[in-house]
Amino acid sequence: MKKYILLIAAVVGLDQFTKYLVVHNMSLYESFPVIKGFFSITFILNPGAAFGMMADLNEAYRQLFFIIITIIAIVIISILAYREKQHKLRFFSYMLIISGALGNLIDRIFVGKVVDFLDFYIGKYHWPAFNVADCAISVGIFFLIVDIIFVKEVKSGD
Repeated sequence: MKKYILLIAAVVGLDQFTKYLVVHNMSLYESFPVIKGFFSITFILNPGAAFGMMADLNEAYRQLFFIIITIIAIVIISILAYREKQHKLRFFSYMLIISGALGNLIDRIFVGKVVDFLDFYIGKYHWPAFNVADCAISVGIFFLIVDIIFVKEVKSGD
């Protein structure tokens, strides 16, 4: 269990550190190319959910809504992780998802919006900007799907 707490701390720490670097070294909407024509670091504040969904809601309601929903999601995922701790890959997946949710929750509480900065594109076609927390959530969901589809059930005491 200790290694999973370290995993959460490492992911949240990396997420917050990278966001700190962006916020304190760039202006909002400033961008600099890392791989020309493909990847830039671009400072964006995302007021909504994934891909900016619900960004048009009243700011006070939106912020409260996302904070409450995120806390509920973290509690539910924590319960699932505890109940399914014998499934190592699934448990790892849940820890990644919780890590990402915590990273973005910290932003919502202290910034009011989520700091995004990883900007992938080809020409004028952009993938919505994201951050380390979003990566952890996406990788966690990927491994969760792999576990559910491909990993055989663990039999308990039969």
